[in-house]
Amino acid sequence: MKFSLIAALVVVLALAQGSLSAEVSDLEKIGQYFEDMKSKLTQELTDNIRVQELANQAQTFLEDKRTQLEPVATQFQDQMRTVAASVEEQLKPLAATVQAQVQPLVDDFQKQMQDILQKLMDQAKAIGN
Repeated sequence: MKFSLIAALVVVLALAQGSLSAEVSDLEKIGQYFEDMKSKLTQELTDNIRVQELANQAQTFLEDKRTQLEPVATQFQDQMRTVAASVEEQLKPLAATVQAQVQPLVDDFQKQMQDILQKLMDQAKAIGN
């Protein structure tokens, strides 16, 4: 009886040991899963923070360059206005001179065309009568 009691006790201890080792294995798998998940989330968060920082740096860079270029653009526009006004002042007298020279030619051409048209009209009337 002692022998069977000891044997039963050994069997119970063996079963308990096997069950316990299976639970330890499952716990290790669960622990590894949580470690992997923690690493993945940490990496994704780090990547997102880097992307946001890069976007902020780009935005700051653009704003700084815009601030630097605005005075230059304003100065360039003012210079272009001055140049345009100067060119206009120089071209007005030249345009008036050219028009004064061309206008008699245009008037003469117009008179010649009217004379030719009048002759054609007179000839058409003569043919029609």
